[in-house]
Amino acid sequence: MTHTVIAVGREAPFKEIVALMGQWNVSALPVLAGEGRVIGVVSEADLLPKEEFRDSDPSRFDQLRRLSDLAKAGGVSAGEVMSSPAVTVHPDATLSRAARIMAQRKVKRLPVVDANGLLQGVVSRSDLLKVFLRTDRELADEVTRTVTALLFPDRAVTVVVENGVVTLGGEIRDRTLVPVAARLTRAIEGVVDVRMDLTESDQVPPPR
Repeated sequence: MTHTVIAVGREAPFKEIVALMGQWNVSALPVLAGEGRVIGVVSEADLLPKEEFRDSDPSRFDQLRRLSDLAKAGGVSAGEVMSSPAVTVHPDATLSRAARIMAQRKVKRLPVVDANGLLQGVVSRSDLLKVFLRTDRELADEVTRTVTALLFPDRAVTVVVENGVVTLGGEIRDRTLVPVAARLTRAIEGVVDVRMDLTESDQVPPPR
């Protein structure tokens, strides 16, 4: 996550919110109360209704269907236009969980809060993608240490990583371990894909 976070209070004026987003090149800002408790998030999507409905006369159907957007169109402060409660994660959340939340809730940034709801940082889509910058050597070392050394202690399995794609090869005694190895390898942060080139053989000596 990014620890340096630009946030606003409930009373922050509409124009100040827009200016901060432009200045810091962010699409959303946490809204804080008290000593830093996250009470909502104001995003570009929360601000757009003001422009959308500026010179329009919505039908009765649209008024009923978009009550929330119409209310935001009349808002002048962060507290009046924010989405609340905020969609957040805790610092110990896995990257995969953060990614799922972003996809399911259709948000680009997640405030990271502690057990008391106090802001600790923000994780964005770009933060999640940084794991794919890990080198092939780093990935190979971790796969060897956390997967093949545990499941195949006879050291008969090779680990080859190219552009984040991991290939496990060699002969093993128990083919039922193949899907387990694939699942554990795929769970390693930064792995793009997993390919299996493992064959079962009675000639592989048992672990010592």
